[in-house]
Amino acid sequence: MEIEIQDDQDVPLDTERLINCLSGCLQRAGCEDSELSLLLTTDERIQELNSTYRGKPVPTDVLSFRQEEEGGPGMGNLLGDIVISVPTAERQARENGISLDEEIEALAVHGLLHLLGHDHETEGWESWETALKEVYPNE
Repeated sequence: MEIEIQDDQDVPLDTERLINCLSGCLQRAGCEDSELSLLLTTDERIQELNSTYRGKPVPTDVLSFRQEEEGGPGMGNLLGDIVISVPTAERQARENGISLDEEIEALAVHGLLHLLGHDHETEGWESWETALKEVYPNE
């Protein structure tokens, strides 16, 4: 299992905790041999990506880019990329009465669900959302 985190913003975050959270989710999903990347970024950068790939020129909290093809030899099982806007996560954490690290974890799990093929309407989505609410009951 490989989780690569790239951080191009200035707010300090507990990336080890985030890796542990995502690793646990991947194990729970039976995806121990999977790889993914996570970008922690600014509202400006996520707005560029949201505009380019979704036609929505506004910031958002999380984007997921699912790998469409199998990786080549030695590339492993690349699930895709998750992008999180830390400033948006900060605002949402305040609104939800939780820590920034908890909000970032929730957004990362949200993005991971999309990489695993779930959308907001599937039964799998609901069971993951329920599990997440047990971990973070205030959200």
